[in-house]
Amino acid sequence: MKKILLLAITVFSVITSIAQNQDSIWFVNNYTKVNQYIEMRDGVRLYTSIYIPKDTTSAHPFLMTRTPYSVRPYGENQFPAIWATYKMKLAKQHYIFVFQDVRGRYMSEGVFMDVRPFNKNKKGKETDEASDTYDTVDWLVKNVKNNNGKLAVTGTSYPGFYSTEAALSGHPALVAASPQAPVTDWFMGDDFHHKGAFFIMDAFSFYPGFGTPHPKPSTTYTRGFSFHSDDNYNAYLKTGALKNFAKLMGDSIPFWHEMYQHPNYDSWWQERNARVGLYNVKPAMLWVGGVFDAEDAYGAWNTFKATEVQSPQTNNKIVMGPWYHGQWSREGSFLGNVRYGQNTSQFFQDSIEIPFFNHYLLGTPDPGLSKATIFFTGENNWKRFDQWPPKNVQETNLYLRENGKLALGDAPKNAAGYDQYVSDPKHPVPYTDGIHFRRTREYMTDDQRFASRRPDVLTYETDILQEDITLAGPVIADLLTSISTTDVDFVVKLIDVFPDNFRYPMDWLGNGQNYPMGGYQMLVRGEIMRGKFRNSFEHPEPFVPGQVAEVKWELPDVAHTFKKGHRIMIQVQSSWFPLADRNPQKFINIYEADDSDFQEATIRIHRNATHASKIILPVLRK
Repeated sequence: MKKILLLAITVFSVITSIAQNQDSIWFVNNYTKVNQYIEMRDGVRLYTSIYIPKDTTSAHPFLMTRTPYSVRPYGENQFPAIWATYKMKLAKQHYIFVFQDVRGRYMSEGVFMDVRPFNKNKKGKETDEASDTYDTVDWLVKNVKNNNGKLAVTGTSYPGFYSTEAALSGHPALVAASPQAPVTDWFMGDDFHHKGAFFIMDAFSFYPGFGTPHPKPSTTYTRGFSFHSDDNYNAYLKTGALKNFAKLMGDSIPFWHEMYQHPNYDSWWQERNARVGLYNVKPAMLWVGGVFDAEDAYGAWNTFKATEVQSPQTNNKIVMGPWYHGQWSREGSFLGNVRYGQNTSQFFQDSIEIPFFNHYLLGTPDPGLSKATIFFTGENNWKRFDQWPPKNVQETNLYLRENGKLALGDAPKNAAGYDQYVSDPKHPVPYTDGIHFRRTREYMTDDQRFASRRPDVLTYETDILQEDITLAGPVIADLLTSISTTDVDFVVKLIDVFPDNFRYPMDWLGNGQNYPMGGYQMLVRGEIMRGKFRNSFEHPEPFVPGQVAEVKWELPDVAHTFKKGHRIMIQVQSSWFPLADRNPQKFINIYEADDSDFQEATIRIHRNATHASKIILPVLRK
C-alpha cells in the first residue's frame, strides 16, 4: 500500500513539474517585463515591475500588489514564478500584473513609515499610501498600452494593509480590491499586540531584519538578530524583561523604540488603525482571511465589519476559511493535526477570487457571492450569509461551575465559590507543546492536553454534547476575578474535546503524522487580555489586591461546530509564553520594567451567584 502511495505521489509530482515547466515557458514567451520608476506627487519615485501580455488583440486589466517585501526578481529578464501559482489562470486571460516596492523599501525612493496613517485631508503635495496608489494607477492607465482602464489591487498581510489603503485612493480606474489578512491594528489584535499584550516572539523575529535603515534604494536588507537557539521558550525567558530586548535590538530600528514609547492605546496607535479611513469606499471589496491565522485574523474580520458600518453603500464581501496565514493560496485540506476532508483553498480560488476579479475587470457574469462566505470547522462545511455575524445568532452564557464543569445557561446558585491558581512569571505557561524556535502556525488548532495538566491552568468542560452546537461570531470572555497584586494577564481558550475513539477517515488528506486524535483538545479560539486595560485601553488602571473586578473582552470571531458526542472546554491562565510577553504582575509600564519587578500572583476566578464568571457564546440557531 505504501509503495502504491509513493508511486502515485511521484507520478503526480512529475506531472505537476512538467505542467509548471510548460507554463513557465508560456509565461515568458507571452509576457514582456518593464521596470519603471513612477513619480509620486511629491517627486519621490517608486520602483514598479510591470508584466505586460504580448497579446494586442484586446485591452487588458491590471492586477496590482504594493509590498514592503520586495518585487524581486529585479533583473530585466527575470520573471516571478506566477506559473507555479493559481494566478496563472489570470495570466492565461492576459492580465497585466503590477508589483511595486512601497515608499522607502527596497528599490523605491523616500522614507518608509510603518502602517503609515491615512490622511483624508491631504493638501498640495502631501502623501499617504492612498495617494501613492492613486498616482501609480493614474500613471499606469495613461502609459501602459492596450489596457482596458480597469485595475484591481490585492495583497496578503502587510500588502493587505496597502490594499486597504489603495481602496481609499478614489481613483476611478480602481474598481475592485481584495485585502487578504490585512494588517489593521497593531495594538488591538494584529501581529504585535493583542488587547495590549505585546506579542514579543513575532515582533522580535520580524523587526531586526525588516526594520533596518534604508538610506538609498537597494535590493537587499540585513538578516537581523539570531539567538542561536532551537528553544524559544528558554531563549526568551533567559532574555528577561522587555528592556533587555530593546538592548539586543540596538538603536537602529526606529519603530521598535517608538512602540516602547506608546505602551497604551493613545493617538499614535489610533491613527495607525486602518479602519479609520473606511468611509465612502468606492471599489468592490473582497476581504479574505483565515479563521486560524496566527497573525492577522483580527484585521480581516474587523476591516469588513468597519466597512459595513462606515461605508454601507460599498459592495462589501468577506471570505474566511480554516486557514493559517496565506493558506488560501496553498493546499487547504488540513492545518496541523486537524483535517477538513476537502481542499478549501481550491474552492476559494476557483469559485470566489478568480470569478470576482474577472467580473469587475473583464465583465464576466456576476458570480453572485454572498455577503459572507465562511467555512465552519467541526462540521467542515461552507456556509453563506447575508450578514456577519449572522442575524440568527443568539448570545448564550456558558457558566464556569464547581468541579471543573461548564453549564450552558445554568448560572451558579451558590453564595460563594471560586477557583484559584498561582501565576509565576519565572515559569510561564507555554503557548504550545514541544521544542522549537520559530512561532508555529499550527498552534491555532493545537492539542491543549499539555496545558490541562498544569496547576496554573484552570480547566472546565461540559458534559458530552447531546446535539451539535454551532458558533458564529465573536466570543466574549467575562471573568469575575480577584488577584493578590495590581496587574495580571488573562488568557481564555475555547476548546473542542474530541471523543476518545475519534479517528479521521483514511482518505482525508493530513500532515502524514498520524497524531492520536482520540480525546484531542483542539484549540478553537484563544485570546489574551492585559488586565490593567480592562476598563480602558487608553487609561490603564491597577487592580486593588483582593477586590473583585470584572475583566471582559472579545475574542476574535469563531466559525465552528461542536459535534454531538464532543465536549466544550474552557481554559483560563495568566501567561501564554513566549507568544505574549510576561506581565510583571504589578501595575507598571512593562516596557520599562526590570527583571526584579516580576513577581508571583495568586488569581481567583469567582463562580458564584454574585460573581458568576462566564463565556458568552454566539450560538447559531437553525
